[in-house]
Amino acid sequence: MDVLSRLIELARLQPTLDIRCRLQGEFQINHEPVATGTLPFHLILGGDCLIRLGSGRQVTLRSGDFLLLPRGDAHTIVGLRPRGAAQPLRIATGGMLPLRENGEGEPDVDLLCGHFDCAPGSAALLLDSLPDVFHVSLAEETEELLKTLVAMLYREMAEEKPGALAIITATCLSLFIMAVRAGKVSPVASGGLLQLLGDARLGKSMVAMMSSPAFDWTIDDLARRSAMSRATYARQFRERAGMTVGAFLTDIRMMLASDQLLRTRRTVADIAAAVGYESEAAFGKAFKARRGMTPSRFRAAEQAGQNGQRR
Repeated sequence: MDVLSRLIELARLQPTLDIRCRLQGEFQINHEPVATGTLPFHLILGGDCLIRLGSGRQVTLRSGDFLLLPRGDAHTIVGLRPRGAAQPLRIATGGMLPLRENGEGEPDVDLLCGHFDCAPGSAALLLDSLPDVFHVSLAEETEELLKTLVAMLYREMAEEKPGALAIITATCLSLFIMAVRAGKVSPVASGGLLQLLGDARLGKSMVAMMSSPAFDWTIDDLARRSAMSRATYARQFRERAGMTVGAFLTDIRMMLASDQLLRTRRTVADIAAAVGYESEAAFGKAFKARRGMTPSRFRAAEQAGQNGQRR
């Protein structure tokens, strides 16, 4: 099983490009916090700028950088080269994307601003493994394909040929997936999925749990899959994942159950059995502990939200 592809599929990540910004001199653009399930991102096509978060943390972004905020935090885009009085911002809407500018000539920064929408329940395992600020500096990497993707984005933005927006949107998703796959994550990430994916032996046990969530897995079973002793496996798993094997297995089951609740009409009892619970009551208790509501309420709430978006 390709675990990362499966997790991306379950997360239902849908990229949307909101605006292109070509800015110079002094500027400050505020972004309010967004709801759970929406992940803002910025991609620097050229130049540089500063991202200032509500926590006070500051991140400098340069050409080729990709920044994602998995928790949807409030943040401000700030110019790094103030000179003279700040010029008024203006937005033009005649092109492929809305274009925000504040001057004439070559900008100090050229960036794409967008967001991913996802299914919060089935995306939790993936997103919880990402740091609050997921920042990838592609210009510093040796992965030529990643650099090529950024160059392609810039070319498509400049030429605006038919289909360019679809190509750019799909490329933003590819860029995110490749960055996760390559493990190019800030060291502040405490542990989780990414660390397990990068461990050849522990990764085998994760594949086993993902492939057969209903199986009555024991630590001994999973340790054998990883060619480790029981004690070594349990210790190393907790160090990498930041949680016990049992907690991780429960998260996998809740992720798969969330997906089934949203995408199928299967009964709660059927879904409970499919992810390894002998009774609907035990499943409901575990689900509520993770999601804060019963499976039936989760399904109803998500369906109501989707219907509201269609209106």
